[in-house]
Amino acid sequence: MATPDVIRIVTRASPMALAQVERVRGELAVLRPEIRTEVVPVTTSGDKWQGPLSELGLGGKGAFTKEVDAALLAGEADIAVHCIKDVPADRPLPKGTVFAGYLKRDDIRDALVHPGGRTLDELPEGSTIGTSSVRRVAQLAASHPHLRCLPIRGNANRRLAKLDAGEFDALLLAVSGLHRIGESGRITEILPVEALCPPIGAGVLGLQCREDDAELIETVSVLNHADTWREVTAERMLLHVLQGHCNSPIAGFARAERDGRLSLRARVFSPDGKTVLDAHEWAGPLDPATLGTSVAVALLRQGAREVIDSIPH
Repeated sequence: MATPDVIRIVTRASPMALAQVERVRGELAVLRPEIRTEVVPVTTSGDKWQGPLSELGLGGKGAFTKEVDAALLAGEADIAVHCIKDVPADRPLPKGTVFAGYLKRDDIRDALVHPGGRTLDELPEGSTIGTSSVRRVAQLAASHPHLRCLPIRGNANRRLAKLDAGEFDALLLAVSGLHRIGESGRITEILPVEALCPPIGAGVLGLQCREDDAELIETVSVLNHADTWREVTAERMLLHVLQGHCNSPIAGFARAERDGRLSLRARVFSPDGKTVLDAHEWAGPLDPATLGTSVAVALLRQGAREVIDSIPH
């Protein structure tokens, strides 16, 4: 089977997205040094729009992916690199595309960035936290109701600039994202998953290809990390069954153990944090997709459908 000489990689044009592509290029260069790569940056509607994502078309679904998908389908690029947490899971990938692999998962936790070095528990009443994540807002409403979450948009670099300008007292950002843009030194506290449950697909980069491009799929599949594939498969099936929307505070993570066992912990929240539904199961003989379905059904039995459908979107 022939191997492509040049692979064009399409991605968002933000500093973090470009750093993510460099990771892909670096890993591919080690495993397939004969292949040259080129970067095709695009600006997505999610990057352009600075208001609530739910106000975009389709309730914000695909705000950070649809232009990337379009470039891939139009033949302007050969593979797309996505943060899996940004890829809608309640509907199929664009027709004609598949994920060829997931890179080894990075840190899935959230980080607090505070100019004075305080932790979340040390912030005084009324402190403002910059975040537009409904997942974070709901969980902070439950655990730290004395703090105020204020919406903030823009890439991580812009958010840090707004913090430095005094627009917020602190920020919540992904640990992995701060590492990718070389700003891990700004982290004042890393929050355990028990305190702030991560988003589905946290810390994972996915490689999307056209499904009829068999040679390319085989080429880039060398980057796939088997345990990450299992974890993401379980998580995305959970989200698919729950059929959430952009205003649905849904969190969860799967974990593959060294002995091959796989677990999935997931939570559904009301926006005010007063309702918290929780499910945690081990796969045992179940395949990852079946595990995701089983945990979703457990949440639905607790009333997840009613909680999700009651949230305006």
